[in-house]
Amino acid sequence: MLHALKPCLAAAGLVLASLLPSSAHAVDDYGLPQLGSGGAGAAGAEEYRLGRAWLRQFRARAPAWQDPITQDYVESVISRLLPHSDLTDNRTTVTLVDSRLLNAFAVPGGVIGVNSGLFAFAEEEDAFASVIAHELGHLSQRHYARQVSRAEQTQVPAMAAMLAGMLIAAGGGGDAGIGVAMGSQAAFIQDQLAYSRRFEQEADRIGLQAMARAGYDPQAMVRMFRSMQRMASLQGGNPPEFLLTHPVTESRITDTEARASQLSARERREAGPRYDLVRARALVSVNRDNLDQASARLAQGNPEPQVSRYLEALIAAERGNHTSALETLDALANQLPDLPMLPVTAAEVAYDAGDYAAAIERSRRVLRLMPDYAPASRVLGEALLQHDPEEAYRVLRDLSDRRQEDPQVFALLAEAAGRSGRDGWGHLARAEHLQLTGRMDSAIRQLQVARDSARQAGDSSLESRIEQRREAFMGYREALERF
Repeated sequence: MLHALKPCLAAAGLVLASLLPSSAHAVDDYGLPQLGSGGAGAAGAEEYRLGRAWLRQFRARAPAWQDPITQDYVESVISRLLPHSDLTDNRTTVTLVDSRLLNAFAVPGGVIGVNSGLFAFAEEEDAFASVIAHELGHLSQRHYARQVSRAEQTQVPAMAAMLAGMLIAAGGGGDAGIGVAMGSQAAFIQDQLAYSRRFEQEADRIGLQAMARAGYDPQAMVRMFRSMQRMASLQGGNPPEFLLTHPVTESRITDTEARASQLSARERREAGPRYDLVRARALVSVNRDNLDQASARLAQGNPEPQVSRYLEALIAAERGNHTSALETLDALANQLPDLPMLPVTAAEVAYDAGDYAAAIERSRRVLRLMPDYAPASRVLGEALLQHDPEEAYRVLRDLSDRRQEDPQVFALLAEAAGRSGRDGWGHLARAEHLQLTGRMDSAIRQLQVARDSARQAGDSSLESRIEQRREAFMGYREALERF
């Protein structure tokens, strides 16, 4: 079927890691292969390197959803699931994709991608978590690396062409990307996708186990599959993107339902409104051209009044009614004082309104209680750029140390360094932004500019750091050439 050949990000990860060696098999109490130290040794290091190189190529083509609050939320869900997902390498990085398509994906090296459309589709937090748990299951069992026996029977140029097509399609290349992928490589693609389906049951089982142990309802995975199945039947030949490489069959649902019925959530966590608030942000993002549609979609899930009011505040801010938005957000923050995303949302609104002093004060207030809350540091750094570049540099430099895979943080840091007279550090931060977004040749040239600036300033410490980063950049460029 043609839809089975359509490029999908999950399949891109599959092809990427089919270049990698696998490890030995064993059996655990769920009847799943125990692949040993999936993140250790030479094989794990190579997976990590190739996965992060792929992410850079992906960022160069796919539309990013810049939302630090949502980023923090997704990372918190992963942190809750990770200890129960049998992953031995806990280094993960999240990339948010600005797409209304229902999709999530995982790539070797701990890269986890989430479309804004997944939030719009999943009406409950446990359903969202079931998708993340499933993807972590793929990573923990090293399903991609286990394709090596197939890869040895296939031409490497075929895999390169397939991955190139995936990246083009991901970046909006549409038919051009599909054409590259389908062309003479159609048989290879069909083989790889069919082979990957045999791992779905393993990922489901690992995901169910992780959900139960992390305090999520395992039955939510069944509910999510049923919803996807209904959506696929309604859309006919154009199913959700996630189902192109994660087909939901009746037998799969039955198996998942049987296993979920044998599990129960340990120490069921208090869900609270956090997921619903994040989902409201996603609905605004995917319906930015028709904000009334965001309200209608949220209402279908019978949300709590606080969630509806939060969405109203977001829509008011989008329409330029910042005063009304801030009044609503302040009232919600008083009602729900344990949710820092509420005052940080208010700080974002103040920043967008041009009230930088208020944005600074609001974000600092949050950081006094939660010094490590990255979304607050991000707003503070941006607002300080308008008032105090020296302090902005300090805040953003600290944030970049904690978020070394965040391109936007380095873009802001480059601006802060330039405005505070740190030219060498500014060039280095620009180089980091370039390499994180896949423009490796430009990044390496920017490093040369940074080194020249450091030499002129007599900054040997900076020069040494630049040389270290140059070696890392060259390694990424070598990995990118594999694609």
